[in-house]
Amino acid sequence: MSHSSPQAKPSNPKLFADIVPQTAENFRALCTEEKGIGPTTRKPLHFKGCPFHRIIKKFMIQDTNGSQFFITTVPTPHLDGKHVVFGIGVTKILENIEVKDKKPAKLCIIAEYEGLKGDDWGIFSKDGSGDSHLDFPEDVDIDLKDVDKILLILLITEDLKNIGNNFFKSQNWEMAIKKYTKVLRYVDGSKAVIEKADRSKLQPIALGCVLNIGACKLKMSNWQGAVDSCLEALEIDPSNTTALYRRAQGWQGLNEYDQALANLKKAQEVAPEDKAIQAELLKVKQKIKAQKDKEKAVYAKMFA
Repeated sequence: MSHSSPQAKPSNPKLFADIVPQTAENFRALCTEEKGIGPTTRKPLHFKGCPFHRIIKKFMIQDTNGSQFFITTVPTPHLDGKHVVFGIGVTKILENIEVKDKKPAKLCIIAEYEGLKGDDWGIFSKDGSGDSHLDFPEDVDIDLKDVDKILLILLITEDLKNIGNNFFKSQNWEMAIKKYTKVLRYVDGSKAVIEKADRSKLQPIALGCVLNIGACKLKMSNWQGAVDSCLEALEIDPSNTTALYRRAQGWQGLNEYDQALANLKKAQEVAPEDKAIQAELLKVKQKIKAQKDKEKAVYAKMFA
């Protein structure tokens, strides 16, 4: 599945042919393209290229063609025995895409499908990074009753963060973002299985990854993305000076110098001795002065 962001990995539904044999067979055939072109409609009999036309957060996503199906993103016991539905990991990405009147604001299409052609559905990373973890924690087939949940999540997220850091060091910003985002999926997915008292142990990892995503976006000159990532970090730690500093850099990229100044002043209140904050604050003030001098010169010519 894909949208305007980097492509997501294929999802991993299971077909219960013993319960719904006709539906399972129809779905399988629509994923293999084996039926070719419809004799009546003269349209391709497969899902490839079909868009998702409706997304309802905390419920389902739905595709649109002559054989619609919908994928639930949460347990839906009220549908038991009434509808055939699928619940799969990558839908979390689609579920959180911006929607307008339940319609995705960005085009989301089924770009490719692999699992029913005989491989592993692409649920494992194959990028040569050493990442051996499933892309989506929902696909992990482990009985968490038999393991130390918080220890397992900490080990996985630390490993993934280190892989992201390696990509960061090699200036592969997109791959670094991909790994940091994967960490955040595991942190978010763990909330349902670990004790509340243990959730705080994951906060530093989540904060670090969000901050690093912001740093990557600055390197990519994605100024608005950097501002948004730093805001996410500030929601975790409102007085985090790194988030305030990097957000100020993002605002500067957008030529929003007053916003940058406000963030740096707040950072200076928290860390008044920080030399980097002081230097950035001076730079922003100089830019604001230069901007005002330029405006004065324009007005002077207008009324000369």
